[in-house]
Amino acid sequence: MNTQKNTHEKLLKIIEEKDKRIAELDQQIQWLMSLIRLGKHQKFGASSEQTDAAQMSVFNEAESMVDLTIPEPDIIEVKTHYRKRTRLTTDKLPEDLPVEVIEHELPAEKCTCPDCGNALHVMGKDTREELKIIPAKAVVVQHVRNVYACRNCEDISDHVPIVKADMPEPVIKSGFASPETIAHIATQKFVMASPLYRQEQEWKQNGIWLSRQTMSNWLIKACIDWLEPIYEEIKIQILRHEVLHADETTLQVLKEPGKQAQSKSYMWLYRTSGEAKNQLIIFDYQPDRKYERPKTFLKDFSGYLHSDGYEGYHKLPDNIIVVGCWAHLRRKFFDALKILPKDKQANSNASKGVEYCDKLFHLEKQFDKLTPENRFEERERLAKPLVDEFYSWVESLYTLPNSLLGKATYYAQSQRKYLEHYLLDGRLEISNNRAERSLKTFVIGRKNWLFANTPNGARASAIYYSLIVTALENGLNPFEYLAWIFTNAPNLGKPGYANDFKDFLPSSAALPERIFSPKPKDEKEKCAWEEE
Repeated sequence: MNTQKNTHEKLLKIIEEKDKRIAELDQQIQWLMSLIRLGKHQKFGASSEQTDAAQMSVFNEAESMVDLTIPEPDIIEVKTHYRKRTRLTTDKLPEDLPVEVIEHELPAEKCTCPDCGNALHVMGKDTREELKIIPAKAVVVQHVRNVYACRNCEDISDHVPIVKADMPEPVIKSGFASPETIAHIATQKFVMASPLYRQEQEWKQNGIWLSRQTMSNWLIKACIDWLEPIYEEIKIQILRHEVLHADETTLQVLKEPGKQAQSKSYMWLYRTSGEAKNQLIIFDYQPDRKYERPKTFLKDFSGYLHSDGYEGYHKLPDNIIVVGCWAHLRRKFFDALKILPKDKQANSNASKGVEYCDKLFHLEKQFDKLTPENRFEERERLAKPLVDEFYSWVESLYTLPNSLLGKATYYAQSQRKYLEHYLLDGRLEISNNRAERSLKTFVIGRKNWLFANTPNGARASAIYYSLIVTALENGLNPFEYLAWIFTNAPNLGKPGYANDFKDFLPSSAALPERIFSPKPKDEKEKCAWEEE
């Protein structure tokens, strides 16, 4: 009897262990399937993270989509009219663009009336416009300096004074690169993401044999001589602000001492926030992602730092208050939402998590035009209760730790201290999207030129990206900006040139009007370009 009982208990134990193993395998299968569905969506689905609030809302509030900043529309009478076909409103040409007029006339022998034979006269003109592109051309600029001597001294004296005319210093001594040439190469690589080997091919098509090695040498030499002092000045200026954003991304450097070519290096980014009058952006190349990198860079900084959830930022000194990013949290809930079947998305917990985040972002849109003081008060009144409600809901959830929803709820709970920090000051922002947008220029370039060859090249890239992205953020034309720097920096202090490296900062009053990009003429046009 005891033997049968023991055998029965052993069988029950084996069955129990197998059931447990089956449940674990089933959970693992669900996790792997969710990764497959997420991977398929990332590869084949829409990249936008926008949701249809009308269909996805789990709060069922009609007023959730109301925008209080939009004024009531005026009722006007619209008269019947005919529309004239024209270019799209987003296609704008500068008003001062040169116009080339081509007249199309009848030959003299055909200027007679086909009925009576009398001469024809011009009664009107039909006009159409075309945009004509003239490819860039290269010219050789010869600087010829006159050398003067005195005829009288040549005749009567054993000493003849020689006077030379002023001639501007070149951007690279003993080189044949002009400021415009280096600015063009830099703009093509760091703005248009055209690698040097591709530019080399383009030069050859125009009959100019200019190697990528020569172009690389020009970029690095001009950077060390003239851009690095500006870069250091931007760094000093940026650390004086009280609110900054930070982010980082990978970079491959082939010939880095002590590391394999396949290993990862990092490009760190630090920038001012929306409260700053003039925006400043710094790219900082480092061989790794250790927390000492931001700690060293920010040693003279004290204030608020927007960042993602990377643990390295949380080890910074106490005088730096790290502000978390709700966009990262929303993205995790959105990933959990994407893997669900369409019919189960609307009432899911993932959808509710996205909805909470959307409501907070919608409130921030309402507060956008407020002063920092009033924004702080409105957040205390409206946003803080919603954040508390969100966390009460998160704590009530039961989720599998390895599921995407489980990872989203864990991120929300572990990052709560930092996510709530944006409520501390009206100057702070709800997300770190400002830093991610600035980093995008570098990421797009990396997809094309893939890697840096040496640490010197990686640092030069960081300096060029710092000046170029800062220029773009402040409405400057990168090519004109760099060309002006390379013209003035070698001749600093001379009459007609800049007097100090601070004159090259985007906030300087010494910048000429021509280096600023044309601004939209009206708000409607501005919105069209910003959407692009």
